[in-house]
This record gives sequence, C-alpha cells and structure tokens, in this order.
Amino acid sequence: MSEIDALLREDRTFEPSADFRAKAHVSDPGVYARAAENPEAFWEGFAHELEWIEPWSRVLEWNPPHAKWFVGGKLNVSANCLDRHVRTWRRNKAAFIWEGEPGDRRTLTYFDLYRQVCQFANVLKGLGIRKGDRVALYMPLVPELAVAMLACARIGAVHSVVFGGFSAESLRDRINDAQARLLVTADGGYRRGGIIPLKQMADEALAETPSIEHVVVVRRGYSDIPVHMKEGRDRWYHELMDGAPFECAPEPMDSEDMLYILYTSGTTGKPKGIVHTTAGYLLGCYATTKWVFDVKDDDVYWCSADIGWVTGHSYVVYGPLANGATVVMYEGAPDWPQKDRFWEIIERYGVTIFYTAPTAIRAFMRWGTDWPARRDMSTLRLLGSVGEPINPEAWVWYHLHIGRERCPIVDTWWQTETGSILITPLPGITRTKPGSATQPFPGISAKVLNHAGEEVPVGGGLLALTKPWPSMLRGIYGDPDRYVQQYWSRWSKDIYFTGDGAKLDDDGYYWLLGRVDDVLNVAGHRIGTMEVESALVDHPKVAESAVVGRPHQIKGHALCAFVTVKEGVYHSEALADELKSHVAHKIGAIARPDDIIFAADLPKTRSGKIMRRLLRDIAEGKTLGDTTTLADPSVVARLREQYQEEA
Repeated sequence: MSEIDALLREDRTFEPSADFRAKAHVSDPGVYARAAENPEAFWEGFAHELEWIEPWSRVLEWNPPHAKWFVGGKLNVSANCLDRHVRTWRRNKAAFIWEGEPGDRRTLTYFDLYRQVCQFANVLKGLGIRKGDRVALYMPLVPELAVAMLACARIGAVHSVVFGGFSAESLRDRINDAQARLLVTADGGYRRGGIIPLKQMADEALAETPSIEHVVVVRRGYSDIPVHMKEGRDRWYHELMDGAPFECAPEPMDSEDMLYILYTSGTTGKPKGIVHTTAGYLLGCYATTKWVFDVKDDDVYWCSADIGWVTGHSYVVYGPLANGATVVMYEGAPDWPQKDRFWEIIERYGVTIFYTAPTAIRAFMRWGTDWPARRDMSTLRLLGSVGEPINPEAWVWYHLHIGRERCPIVDTWWQTETGSILITPLPGITRTKPGSATQPFPGISAKVLNHAGEEVPVGGGLLALTKPWPSMLRGIYGDPDRYVQQYWSRWSKDIYFTGDGAKLDDDGYYWLLGRVDDVLNVAGHRIGTMEVESALVDHPKVAESAVVGRPHQIKGHALCAFVTVKEGVYHSEALADELKSHVAHKIGAIARPDDIIFAADLPKTRSGKIMRRLLRDIAEGKTLGDTTTLADPSVVARLREQYQEEA
C-alpha cells in the first residue's frame, strides 16, 4: 500500500494546527453563523476596510436577477490597490516580484507600480481614452499587463484581457464584441523556450477590427522577431511612457460602474463577455484573499495562473494588491527548462503561499517526488488549489510532498461569473477532507438542488447559489437576455444556476463533480466524468486521466478514457483491462470505460486545464475546433491518429 493510499484509508480529515489557528485572521467558527444571520452587515464590515471617495447609502438593492451593491458609493479600484499603500510604510515594499521564463527578473515596489500606473493612465488619456471606453489587452504574463489593467481602472476605462495564447480569430471576435478603441499588446512572449509572436497575431486580428484606433506595443525584447508598426496607429509602450507625468488623479467610480469584461466559453460556441463592476468585485477579491489565504504583511504570495483568466484578475492583481501583498509573477511553463522550475522559484523568493491548479499538481505527481525534494520549500505555510475539482490522491500528494505535512490546503471553488472564491476552507478553523472544497465562504448561500429545485440534504445534485453576493457578475456584455437565460432561468430568477454538479456528505461538506454538461447518460444512468477520472487516478499506475463520452447506439453514451501513466509504467492491453476493472470496482459496472487510450500527454491550455472538448471531438470523429490555446497543439493530432488506429 502506498503512502497516499494509507493516509486516505487511515484518516480522511485534517485539522488546522494549533500554531496556525493561533495566528490566523479567522480563528472563530462562529463567523459562519454571524454572517448567515445578517449577510449584508457581514459584507459591509469588509467594505469599511476599503477606501471610499463617497460613502454608500444602501448595502444591497436586489431585484432578481439584478443586484446592486453599496448603492451610491464611489471609490477607485486602482487607488485601493496602490494609493492607500504608498501613503504608508508599504511604499517601498515589493508589490510584484517578476521572473521571465528565460530567467530575467524585475521587482516593482508599490511606489514603482503606482508611478507606472499613473504614467500609463496619462498615456491612455493622451490617446483619447475616457471613462467607459473599452481597452483590449493581449499580452504575455509581464508586469506591464497589470500596469495596463490598473491604469484602465484608474481612469474608468473598461479593460478586456484576452489570454496571450488565444488565436488571432479569438482576439478579433473579442475586440469586436466589446468595440474596444485601443489594444495593448507586446512583440511576443516566451513559452517552453519558444516565442509566441503576439504582435504578428494581433496584426492578423486587426485587419477586421474597425473600432481599434490605437495599438500600444510593449517591447518584451525580441530582436529577431520582425515587428510591423503601422504608422498613425501603432506606438511603442516605452516611447509613450518616456516623459509621461507620474501623477494621475483616480477617477471617482460609482460602485456599479463597469470594471472589466472577461470572455468565457459558452455552450453555443460564442464567447460570453462576463461583466464585473467596481465595488462588489473588489470587495469579494479583497475579503477572500485576506481570509482564505490568510495573507499577512510578511508573506510572499504566488498564484501561478495567467492574468488572461479570471484567477489572474482576482488573485494575481486585484485581491493581493488590495491587501498590500507581495506577489510573485512568473511568465513561463512549470517544466521549463526542467521540471523543478516552480520549486526553484519558491526556494529563491521564499514563497509562503502557493496557489495552483489540480492539473498542474497531477503533472507534478507524474514527474515524481525527486524534483520537489531537491529544493528547500520550508518557507511554505499554506497551499491552494483552483480551477477544477481536485481528486483526493492529488490532494494528499500535495499535502505530503509540497506542504511537507505542515501546510493547510485551501481547495477553492468559484467561476469567472462569481468573481471570487465562494466555497473553500478557512485555514484557521476548517477541518479539511482531501477532495472536498468543504463549506461556503461566510456570507455565501449555496445549496445542492435536484432538477425540480428541491433541496438535497445529503447526496448529489446541482449546485445553486440562493442569495446575491458582492462579486457576482452583473451581466453578459451586450446580451441581457442571454444573461437571464443562462444563469437565472433553471428554477427561478432569484436562484443562480452554476452549471456544476455537487454532492453533500453527512457532515455537510461540498464535493464538486464538474460541469453538468460533463455528466453522461450511460444506459439510463447518469455518470459524472469527473467521478470516473478520479477512480482512474486512484489506480497506482495512473498519473492523469480525462474521460469523455461518445455516442453509442445501445447505451446512449460510451465512456472513453484518455490515460497518462506514471513514469516507468508501460501500457498494455492487460493494463487497460485492469483499469476498466478498477473503475468498475470503485464505482460500479455501469461506469466501466469502453475505451482506454494511453496518451503520453493530454491536450492542455497554457494555464494547465485539460481541453476535454477536443478529446470529445477525437472520440466522436469530428473535425477539431480551435487548438491555438493549447500549450502543445501537436498533442491533439497524435491522439487523434492513435485513436483512429485503435478504434
């Protein structure tokens, strides 16, 4: 029996240590009851910790499904992330510690960041950008991306960050939907030793974006990449910044003024422009960063997400900076130039809080324990998981080999639409279970409902949010009907449908099961693909798995499992049969996969998420969709060829 198996069998719960509990921001479990009794007063308490230009007159105005928080209040997000810190001892504290993939490094203090944000805010104003204008950002993970976001927030412009791995077509569609007037991009960005030519890709998109008037280009430093600069439209960032004034007064923003648009995938194939507003979103990020990550002034905090995703918005930029944290930002891949790059960064900077994705954790497991063991990670005191449900085996591996059995793990659930963390342990008080996101954050009302809208006290169903929360989305940009239909129409207009399945155990703990559209009908039984994946990863020879469905004439759906085995393990027909039997034993014969496809790697985005949509296309024999977001697009071609040979 492995060490992980033994731990899971012996004790499935983990208590916060007495030392951690004594020093934590939250050590009183009674906070849940107080927040439930008066959630508006609870959120208002956090609001008093922010800096306001004008006070609010009412905490919440709720006309389902539309909410307004801190009605009548005015503040500025940039000022809350910067100005209030530069007036204190934090002025010369590191705000960002940045490392590029090639090893180049920069540190920006809060005063450095404040001045650069003010300068770029003045640059934007000089190019005619005003409050309410949309600005698209298409950049690598460099400090200038955060500068541009905060500069937009400072003058009241609405930013729309487009992930630097997206295709020219994706960039074009997002610019056109938002009708952005200005684009900020870069000559390129590093990924696994290669260079992504962002400006070239942007130029392809810009051929069909009539709303764009100006393009600002950050020089990442590629002398060997030709950069076409269109006269009258394109300007170099460093030239515009040279001589720009260091002061720019923050624009007073109504609490419900739009802060940003972030596009997320939709079931129709058309991306949804999720709208987040100013006060409620900032408050949600501030409160959860403070309590979930227990951030203190001497912490070095690292969220490994790209800012192109909501995790980077909330937990690389806005939440940590509002708390005055020191934030590590890394441009590249976790396995470049070798598989201990993350652990090397933690060792070099003395990282104390580390927040990453389950997919990355499973990759670390596959690479083995030698890589983390060779680095000193004794500074770590808290670990986090984000992006998708984490299987218990990965949770325990993370606990043993990265946290060295001393760090609490906060397994968090939230979405682009929710803006900030909603279901999570609080590390000073919550008893954790491997694989469970545990309980809703205080002030959040979540329930598991069946299809009829009836509450499920124990067991599985659909995850719903039954009361408004400050950081909730305010709409889909330009499509109010889709907003109501997508999120507020399954049961009633005052219940938010998350689209995720969940189950409650006897202790009232939440176990996230993945998207409902990843639940398949197999011979009349509803089988969650996440449950099958977890069973496969439970096998000692499996490092990672992704399960999709393909049409089956008799059963409705057949289960097709793409499996990556651990190093040193050789796949065979006998192993495939063994894995099928293992799943049948863990879940039941109905969940036995029809196909096991062994894969050297799975198609993943550059942020580490498995692209199950592409695996479904392979299993169903469809034409593959857009693969430009993948870290290695060749993975899909190899898998399709392999699947066709084995089918």
